[in-house]
Amino acid sequence: FDWDRQALCYLPPRLPEPSSRDYGTALMDALMPVLHASGGRAFLLFASHRALREAAELLRDAPWPLFVQGSEPRHVLLQRFRDSGNGVLLGTASFREGVDVVGDALSVVVIDKLPFAAPDDPVFEARLDAIRRAGGNPFRDEQLPQAVIALKQGAGRLIRSETDRGVLVLCDPRLTGKSYGRVFMDSLPPLPKTRDIGDVQAFFGSQSEP
Repeated sequence: FDWDRQALCYLPPRLPEPSSRDYGTALMDALMPVLHASGGRAFLLFASHRALREAAELLRDAPWPLFVQGSEPRHVLLQRFRDSGNGVLLGTASFREGVDVVGDALSVVVIDKLPFAAPDDPVFEARLDAIRRAGGNPFRDEQLPQAVIALKQGAGRLIRSETDRGVLVLCDPRLTGKSYGRVFMDSLPPLPKTRDIGDVQAFFGSQSEP
């Protein structure tokens, strides 16, 4: 793929910590100019069902067809999204794989938070305990590598052919604010990166916000 020509990675500036109460609202405020620039055609991938529901509510009156995981069978939802041409699809972890939409119908992939596994998963917690008992570091040896793989899976939904073009929006401020953020960024393809919404608008040929 010709990453310099086909893709852009946008890191929205000034978002609060993902654990803050107003993160969901701030996230959508940051994403609306992106969605206007792209004319919809976006896949928003959320770390939790609660965040997905909050976003669906905030996007309810948006000018694009909205497709929300759980509202219809997966294959029906994906086909309707493809057919719409300008829809916005909301999904969670299970949509990181198998969302294969080639062409203009999918031109933006948004990842709301770094996809660390839920600490309350008993199987996952047992693995972390085993690493601790063996003298390892659960975060470095298990949580971080698994999250990197999950991020790559989600980001991989964007460019599916040599003619696809699109913007990957990575919203989590820990990517730039934490030392481990570099591990995530280095795992991705060599997309040009920006923190300027004007670059996103220029990528889609839209120089000003509506």
